[in-house]
Amino acid sequence: MGMTTTAGTIASSTSRSTGSAFQPSLEDLGTPLDQVRFCVVDLETTGGGPEAAITEFGAVLIQGGEVLGEFSTLVNPDAHIPAMITVLTGITDAMVVNMPKIDEVLPSFLTFANGAVLVAHNARFDVGFLKRAAADLGYPWPNPRVIDTVALARHALLRDEVPNVKLSTLAAHFHTAVQPDHRALSDARATVDVLYGLFERVGNLGVATLEDLEEFTAHVSPQRRAKRVWAKALPDEPGVYWFYANFSNTKHPDEQGREVLYVGKSINLRKRVASYFTAAESRARMDEMVRIAAGVDYVVCATDLEAEVRELRLINAHDPHFNSKSRRQLKVFWLKLTGEKYPRLSIVRAVKDDGCVYWGPFTSRITAEQASMALQDAWGLRNCTGSMSKCATGGCMLASLQRCIAPCVQPDVAAYHEAVESVQTALQADIRPTLERVGARIGTLAAQERFEDAAVLNSRLVTYADTVTRWNRLTTLAAIPEIVAAKLVGERWQIHVIRHGMLAGAAAASPGCSPLDVAETCRAFAATVLPGPAGLPSCTIEEAERVAAWLELDGVRLISITGTWAWPLRSGTTPGQLPALILGQRQESAASVQVDP
Repeated sequence: MGMTTTAGTIASSTSRSTGSAFQPSLEDLGTPLDQVRFCVVDLETTGGGPEAAITEFGAVLIQGGEVLGEFSTLVNPDAHIPAMITVLTGITDAMVVNMPKIDEVLPSFLTFANGAVLVAHNARFDVGFLKRAAADLGYPWPNPRVIDTVALARHALLRDEVPNVKLSTLAAHFHTAVQPDHRALSDARATVDVLYGLFERVGNLGVATLEDLEEFTAHVSPQRRAKRVWAKALPDEPGVYWFYANFSNTKHPDEQGREVLYVGKSINLRKRVASYFTAAESRARMDEMVRIAAGVDYVVCATDLEAEVRELRLINAHDPHFNSKSRRQLKVFWLKLTGEKYPRLSIVRAVKDDGCVYWGPFTSRITAEQASMALQDAWGLRNCTGSMSKCATGGCMLASLQRCIAPCVQPDVAAYHEAVESVQTALQADIRPTLERVGARIGTLAAQERFEDAAVLNSRLVTYADTVTRWNRLTTLAAIPEIVAAKLVGERWQIHVIRHGMLAGAAAASPGCSPLDVAETCRAFAATVLPGPAGLPSCTIEEAERVAAWLELDGVRLISITGTWAWPLRSGTTPGQLPALILGQRQESAASVQVDP
């Protein structure tokens, strides 16, 4: 690919593969459940709404089957306790009137539960009240890990074992020593026994660590969890990764003949790949992908842009089945001004070196049709594809509406080609005449209160103007033989060599290294790139747009540029802030940066 990874000196980008042969370490196994300190908590409140307050705390601190401590107190909610709550819990206004308020109780509870994993039955309710109380009092929420025995029971028990997952039902099922009675400490003690009963049940399903328990609660399969050791071999570096399967009949195999299932990029390869084996990855398609994957390959990249480009190229080369969104982005359409005697605008899928004028790109045929109709509204080129013999009936409907010059009726080559020249100008140089012509029709329709028709023309005009901007952004970049630019990210200069719109080289200069020297070495090792067809970039449109977006970022500095970077004066909207500041003094003799107002 011609790109390089640099950390002071140039070194080739390398890839590594990790698969089922990688052996897990003790660190990979996670924290055994008997070594985890759990704080099982239950709260009683004045209700469930946003104005409700806590009336009682009950918590049991446990580890390894032993009770380490208990926390229990009534709380003065500073509000009336509804009669229905009193009937349910037995807590009355008289019982809490002399009790401490939440600002006295919460700090003590946070100290009691410090460093423990919170456990609650319907944890969203209890933890929600605790977080709200902490926020109201200005205490930072410690964000502990949370286990919900409701979710755990739903996944661990079958419907024919328990009809529901209420605490009273589970307490009866597991024969707890304490029966829940809607008092905080009693319910917390019952939840402890329920938790241990669930531990015994899920232990038979391969759940032995806290990490296993969290993933089991989130419905992550044991087969998927077992593959998390693949991430261990990946570095904490930016780059691209791809999951593969050992299928030999794939149409687009990688270098080892395997099928590429999914390609992604990340600023931290190890953490990103590890997330696929946990509850953090909830997409159903990714669960299927991980299930059939045989391993992961990766490439460390010098810069974020290099990772983006490598991802695009791998997707384009291997057409991964699970990269459906990115695969759709590779589809583009173009408008072609044909080379016929009476040219017309035709929607095509590819640009060729056939001497014709091309324009675009468009992400769908519908947007291409909208832009084509905007030009048709303004200049009246024919859009028929049939015979151009003289029509005795006066032409088609567009001709009768004076929306087409109708060379089939009046074959005036000079007049028609004057319109063709106007279209060519509208496509590449000056959008004002087209805007004025179509804008006049929009004004007429609006005056006639034909607002829906005016809106249709306005939508076409917006599509046309946006495409002119996009076209000039691509073609002006593609015309430049070479740009060497850099951006300071953290303490490292990210350096890129761009040739005819394509990323030809990438490097990073560490602190203490000369960015100019690193850039010169990167430039020497960068890939040779030939001009693209019809003045377009030598790479995919999406890659060129990623490169252009990077060049337009604040803080990008030009080291050198060969050629002229200029936009036509009236070619559309402002091209964005180009990197006009120069890093160093070394430039090619022909270098210039021109941005018309």
